[in-house]
Amino acid sequence: MKIAIIGGHLSPALAFLQQISPKDEIIFIGKKYTFEGDKSLSLEYTTMQQERIRFFSLTTGRLQRRFTRHTFSSASKFPYGYLQALSILMRYRPSVVVGFGGYLSVPVCLAARSLRIPVVIHEQTTKAGMANKLISRFAEKICLSWDSSFKYFPKKRSILTGNLIRNEIINMFDTVYKSQKKHIGKKVIYVTGGSSGSHAINLIIENSLEELLKKYIVIHQTGNNQQFKDFERLTEIKSKFSKDLAKNYELYEFIKPEKIADVYIRSDLIIGRCGGNTMTELLLLNKPCLLIPLENGQHGEQLENAIYLKNVGLAQILLQDEATKDVFVSLIEKIMENLASFKIKNVNLDLHLNASKKMYEIVKSVYEKKASQKSKN
Repeated sequence: MKIAIIGGHLSPALAFLQQISPKDEIIFIGKKYTFEGDKSLSLEYTTMQQERIRFFSLTTGRLQRRFTRHTFSSASKFPYGYLQALSILMRYRPSVVVGFGGYLSVPVCLAARSLRIPVVIHEQTTKAGMANKLISRFAEKICLSWDSSFKYFPKKRSILTGNLIRNEIINMFDTVYKSQKKHIGKKVIYVTGGSSGSHAINLIIENSLEELLKKYIVIHQTGNNQQFKDFERLTEIKSKFSKDLAKNYELYEFIKPEKIADVYIRSDLIIGRCGGNTMTELLLLNKPCLLIPLENGQHGEQLENAIYLKNVGLAQILLQDEATKDVFVSLIEKIMENLASFKIKNVNLDLHLNASKKMYEIVKSVYEKKASQKSKN
């Protein structure tokens, strides 16, 4: 089976890749650079290079929910993205195209439809991404992470798989969820803005960093956005700290997928956004968290995710506009003083730990159906 995977949400795509058969042939279509006009290599590109998976970079316009000054320029790039995708798929001829959301999925899946290549998509969010809503009109199967998404998609073609979680995270379940960590030395805070990083969160940490490092070890994933150069600036700041402070600050552009399990195991508190993947991993690992949801993303879904995590007992929420240094540090202090109380309470969760395997079987069944139809013609 030849499978073309489209970059979007990287974590579920990586979880899916862990299920493929050695006999399958894979290509990955995604963004070579983290941001448009920025020459920083994306995590999906570097990961596929490391895994020796053939990578095709695609340039296309972003989907716009509102009319802005970028609307026309973005729309003008879409035909080029479609022609690029058509060329890649004609050259490679995959059996199935598999998408994980995001604007890149639209031209690739439209090209797949033109070539009569079946499409399977995965929706990570609790609602429905704009790209997936468009593609769902002709997708063969729509795999959903949450029950709440069913109302947004054709029910006959939608299947609840759960969110796809990487093996290294699932394998941490016993270590993290069931064990009580006994501290020797300072408690550990892990700060992440997702695979691309978050400039806003990086600034909040920068403003509070020296005070935090006096009491805690901070593992900080900044992303590598060359517009803001957060990693470079924070590296320089770290170089000016005393040895005692500097050793408490572990700074990374990216946390590699194979290293994330170790980071989670070490961490007492997670600080970050609250997308679907973050939500799923925090629930699985029962990890205390301070969430700063993205305010303008996906109809406020990150805030809804954060409220859910707060209601089950795991999270405190801090709105970005309210994140002054004093408020931020004070909130961390309160959480650290009451860490034992930040545990899931009275909720029965089914996080579908076999979601990756289930989705792979769905893709395989779509391929076999197409192959059977060909043999009859």
